[in-house]
Amino acid sequence: MENASKVRSPLRSPVESTRYTRGTAARRARVLEDQLAAVRRDHESLQHAMYEAAQLQRKLCGLRLLRRGPYTVASEIFPVHQLSGDFTCVFEHKDDLVFAIGDITGKGLAAGMWFTHIVGLVRLQVESLKDPAAALSAINRDLLLGRLGLPMTTMFLARLNPCTGDVTYCSAGHPPTLVLSNAGRIETLHVGGPVLGALPDARFVTGQTRLHPGDALLGYSDGIAESRNEQGVEFGAERISNIARAFRASGASTMLFSVLGAAEDFAGSHTREDDMALIVVQRCLG
Repeated sequence: MENASKVRSPLRSPVESTRYTRGTAARRARVLEDQLAAVRRDHESLQHAMYEAAQLQRKLCGLRLLRRGPYTVASEIFPVHQLSGDFTCVFEHKDDLVFAIGDITGKGLAAGMWFTHIVGLVRLQVESLKDPAAALSAINRDLLLGRLGLPMTTMFLARLNPCTGDVTYCSAGHPPTLVLSNAGRIETLHVGGPVLGALPDARFVTGQTRLHPGDALLGYSDGIAESRNEQGVEFGAERISNIARAFRASGASTMLFSVLGAAEDFAGSHTREDDMALIVVQRCLG
């Protein structure tokens, strides 16, 4: 009995119990704080990586504003999330200006991961094949042979001869590009073929047009034409052409941002649902 009396009772006094409970809660709080701090660090690291990826996308598109002789090329991509599935591509090849605008099905990270692959194929095929239809046919073949499950892609690809103003182009299922003449007429460029990555035996045809002094060419992705307002009404191709025609004489950049601003104003408080891309090629009057 004497030994039993020396055994410490497991029961704690109220004061000890309170201290124990507070200590346990404090340890749990510190663990939770450490876990939240780790989550914040991971989130910040991911955001930084997404920012760098978005900057790389813009670099791969080429110069946002390119001047060559009497021509100015302005282009922009506007992703609905950090990364864009819509793209532009502007570069010089030999004596020509090459430009493209396209839309990879989907948006966000999934579509953005294909962005680099598609833009790389454009540059690769244009360097070996002068004709836009031949280049798009080769891109379509490469996409299907790769068996990578690439989403279907629309694209407008063109080459401009700066000496003559001649434009050879091919549209792979992309919304018709507009040519706005100095006299106010509008020409739609729709010659081409089907979307890329769908049909192994797809046939593509090259179209031709010419930019005269004062003319402007405007390409856009369907994220602009299909943007909706609070009532569910689409912005539409007609509004795009009307805005572009109204600001044609103001310069390539002004025309581009006027169309974008009009689409944003039209949408109002309605959340944008798709990526947007625009490209304007203008020949000055001089």
